[in-house]
Amino acid sequence: MADQRADELALAEVVEFTSGLIRIDTTNRGGGDCRERPAAEYAAERLAGAGLEPLLLERTPGRTNVVARIEGTDPSADALLVHGHLDVVPAEAADWRVHPFSGEVRDGLVWGRGAVDMKNMDAMILAVLRSWARQGVRPRRDLVIAFTADEEASAEDGSGFLADRHPELFEGCTEGISESGAFTFHDGAGREIYPIAAGERGTGWLKLTARGRAGHGSKVNKENAVTRLAAAVTRIGEHEWPLRLTPTVRAALAELAALYGIDADFTDVDRLLEKLGPAARLVEATVRNSANPTMLDAGYKLNVIPGEAVAHVDGRYLAGTEEEFAATLDELTGPDVQWEFAHREVALQAPVDAPLFARMRAAVEEFAPGGHVVPYCMSGGTDAKQFSRLGITGYGFTPLKLPADLDYGALFHGVDERVPVEALHFGVRVLDRFLRTA
Repeated sequence: MADQRADELALAEVVEFTSGLIRIDTTNRGGGDCRERPAAEYAAERLAGAGLEPLLLERTPGRTNVVARIEGTDPSADALLVHGHLDVVPAEAADWRVHPFSGEVRDGLVWGRGAVDMKNMDAMILAVLRSWARQGVRPRRDLVIAFTADEEASAEDGSGFLADRHPELFEGCTEGISESGAFTFHDGAGREIYPIAAGERGTGWLKLTARGRAGHGSKVNKENAVTRLAAAVTRIGEHEWPLRLTPTVRAALAELAALYGIDADFTDVDRLLEKLGPAARLVEATVRNSANPTMLDAGYKLNVIPGEAVAHVDGRYLAGTEEEFAATLDELTGPDVQWEFAHREVALQAPVDAPLFARMRAAVEEFAPGGHVVPYCMSGGTDAKQFSRLGITGYGFTPLKLPADLDYGALFHGVDERVPVEALHFGVRVLDRFLRTA
């Protein structure tokens, strides 16, 4: 069986590559303030070392993407897209125990920004492909490998650019895998749950603008833009969105209910979530739409009432509810506040009864035999949204076996982001097993 597994060098390389990519600072501050090219060159060099011919593609100088194709053994099979992003969110070094761009390996963990989001998966992909090159392995179907820029902002320089300007590179791709799935979720009662993402809420980042009559801060002013904006922001922040169950979320609730031996009562979902205990965290953010105010901007002097005030809201909506989401915002903002989408992307759904999902489930269960695989819907979004323009159905599949004392969700965009070496080894083994037969 040795020739059917990733080799020992792959286990060493995944740690080396995760650390190496973390040391390349690809902080994306938004507004174009990022440079992924050094990380793209790092990945491309290692793909070339696996006998591939990677392409480096840019819409904007320095905002580099890498794409390569591996020919499969079955020419009649559709291709599979395997993608990961190279950029990371900002990190304030003073807040961290270990410098966020050190890539230091300490106490069996690789530390740094991107350790889970998502330079770990980039490293897994590279390690698996290089192991295949050493062993002479070819997958069943064509694989298109993409390392993207700009995922942590608009994706305009990354997956959006690739989908719009280079669709020919993804010819034949019908399905894809990327971040945020197949990680260990510990329920506090000894169960290990491995959620695989089969959907994403849509992204509706909003800009609210209130206009009024500017004037002196000491005078009565019934047309105060700040007051109008504050009222609208409060209504949005306090709004209770109604339940809206998508097929993916229904499947997640049904499988979790079966795992806990309780009735999947969809007539009282809030009560069902209570019965699921800690496991409810996997689905509670995706049974409703949401809109959270995040930024305010108004005025330039304390005693001057400004004529305009602006707020930003992070909105997310489930598949099939975008019109309802927009109509609700019309009601909540009212006649004195205008709103618009500052950034908008579709909600996604993927079938949980597809053969690809079954293969992902089987690969996880082989290396985590006591684990329980369930589908779930991501509350946020990934590059799968942009690649869906090409008809590619996306899943979240970045396998990691994590200890109970490491909160995976809290590590995303958090302080002291880190990943266990053993989790990377698990990821390589599972990804290797899955991609050979996907």
